[in-house]
This record gives sequence, C-alpha cells and structure tokens, in this order.
Amino acid sequence: MSMTTPPGWYPDPEAPHSERWWDGTAWTAHVRAAQAPGPGPGHQPVQQAAGFGPGHQPQGPGGTFGPPQPHTVPMRPAGPGPGPGGSGNKRLVALAVAGVVLVAAVATGAVLLGGDDSGSAPKAAPSSSPPPVPPTADPKNSATASPTATQDATVLEDQLNGITLAVPDGWVRATSSLEEGATIYTDETYDCPAGGSSLCRRGRVSSLAANTSATTAEAVAKEDISRFAEKIYGEDTLGNRPHGGIESHKVLKSQNFAVAGRAGYLVRWQVVTGAGPGGYVQAIAFPSPAGTGALMVVRFAFDAAPSAPGLEVMDEVAASIRPVGETTGGGVGSSIGPG
Repeated sequence: MSMTTPPGWYPDPEAPHSERWWDGTAWTAHVRAAQAPGPGPGHQPVQQAAGFGPGHQPQGPGGTFGPPQPHTVPMRPAGPGPGPGGSGNKRLVALAVAGVVLVAAVATGAVLLGGDDSGSAPKAAPSSSPPPVPPTADPKNSATASPTATQDATVLEDQLNGITLAVPDGWVRATSSLEEGATIYTDETYDCPAGGSSLCRRGRVSSLAANTSATTAEAVAKEDISRFAEKIYGEDTLGNRPHGGIESHKVLKSQNFAVAGRAGYLVRWQVVTGAGPGGYVQAIAFPSPAGTGALMVVRFAFDAAPSAPGLEVMDEVAASIRPVGETTGGGVGSSIGPG
C-alpha cells in the first residue's frame, strides 16, 4: 500500500533551521524559517528530532530524511565478567549483534512496504533532497503551488503564501487543475456571452505568487492586472474568447493599500467586452507573510451583470486578507495613500 504525502511545510533536508514547501509531488523553491509547533489553521507538525518525516518516511538523526542508523549497544570494559570465562561479555556482544540485525530488518521492511509494484517512484514521501528546478520551470505558479488545507467553508487558506481570506456566501473552492494558485469562485456557471463554453462564472478570486520580474508592489499590480484581465475577459490560455475579447478598459483605482499587515498596491479596472456586460478586475500586490516575503498577488474578477456579486463584496474580501493564524488586524484593507 502506498501513501501520498499531503502538501505542506516540512523541515528542509539541506537547512535544519528552515522549512521547505512540499507540493504533494516534489519540493518547491519556497523556504521559510522553521516555525514553533502549535495549533492553528493548516498547521504542519515540524519534526526536528530523529523519527519520521512527511509520509512517515524513516528519518535519520537531526530530522533529515534517510534510513534510521543502527544504535550501538554500549559494551562493558574488557575484563573478566560474571561467571566462568567472562560469559557476561559474550552475552553483551550477542545482544549487540541481535540489536543491529533487528534495526536492519525494520529498515528493510519499511523500504519494502513503501515501494510501488508499478515501477514508479514511491509516493509515500519526498526524496531526501529537493530536486533541481529546471531554468524554465516556475514552481511558484504550478497547479499545486498554493493548496487550501483548511476545511472551514468560510475561509480560503493559501499555505504557500501564508494568507487566509473570507469565502463569500454561495462561493466554493476551485477543484480544476487549470486554476492558478488558491482559487474560489461563484458556485453556478452560465453560458458564456460569446458562446463556445458554458463554464463562465460571475465572480472569482485567486491568491498566488507574483510571476514577474517587477520588484515593487505597484509595478507587480499594474503588470499583473493587464495579464489577468486578458485571461478572463480577453483570450484565454486555450485561445478562446468567451466574452468576445476586451474592447476597452477604464482605471477605477490605482493606490497604495495595506493588506495582511503589509504595505501593498491595488489596481482596479472596468473592462468593456465584445459580448456580454463586461466586468471588473482587480489586482492587489504585497509581500507574502510566509517564506522569504517574496511579492504575491490576489486577483479579483467580477462580471458587471446585475446577477453578479457587487463591488462591495470585492472590498469585503480584500479587507478580510490576513496572515495565516491571525483573525484580526488593525488597518487591514484600508488605504494608506492617495486614492
């Protein structure tokens, strides 16, 4: 029987005082300082001593992955032992040999149980060291990069980027592997205005790492909103134009914005489409509360139709963003600069 290790933060095999993100398939490039163990949403227990790691893979001393090392049985100093001919020493030597054989047998059994008869790599736990990331790979935005571990239906938790946000009534978590990051959207779908698909939705929100070379929150937000608007209301990644493409847009907001206790930047557009009512898109960029504090972005897309969620819902979700483990925060979601 094989087991799949769930995504989460686990001790970094190459840095004992750090944690690295395991996305359920492989190690990613995301690291953060080791967290003190304690209860909380999405908490992953940190194993620092010798024992078991993700997926109950046997660990060696110091919490690193690898087979358990045999323990040496202390030997008594040389010399005559109790009984004739020093039989006490012989008995200790026999016990030591038996202990080493037992440990080796346990290690062999663990390897055999964790194997997969199909010939593929074991799925019970990550390898002992993170695989090298190819130059063209982007671990930040893989389909499993931002898992949602919490079971609370009212909260979306992005463990990788270290935030939570409120889930509006009537919204659900995305299950499609085509979505980027941690995503929620309105439960019902409708026939897209330009035809060709019946999977359009009235509203969606996604949380993910910024996929850009920009180095400031303002630059990230302004660059990301253009890309996101085109993906939702223009031409999608499959070459479809479910809303007939974007004919024009109007900037409604472009301002500094405090979010999750950090200084960020918010941009909001209204887009006019070739078919249908058009919509509103918004991008909020800010340093992630988790890991190295790299820039991340929360994206919003709401149709402009009367049956779609209103802009007040967009504002409420933006104001609800918190670092993982926090339920309140002063000034979150408020403007800290000119509107």
